[in-house]
Amino acid sequence: MSLQDDLNAVRRNLDELTRKVEQLEQKAARQRGEQSGASAPPAASRMVPVPDTPYDNALWTDTDDEGLGARDRRAP
Repeated sequence: MSLQDDLNAVRRNLDELTRKVEQLEQKAARQRGEQSGASAPPAASRMVPVPDTPYDNALWTDTDDEGLGARDRRAP
């Protein structure tokens, strides 16, 4: 291949990349528009208040550490 062929291939690839980026930007803008316009705030009856106070440690009695297994046993 000649240098001119290489430059033409790069130019084509760059043009295609530019088109794809523009398509992605348009799609993202449409999705943002759909999300902002169509989403209504949740009904107050469906909302559950989460207290700022610490959880009672008794809730965690006899629990396993996720991915580590039970506290009193060893991994195989």
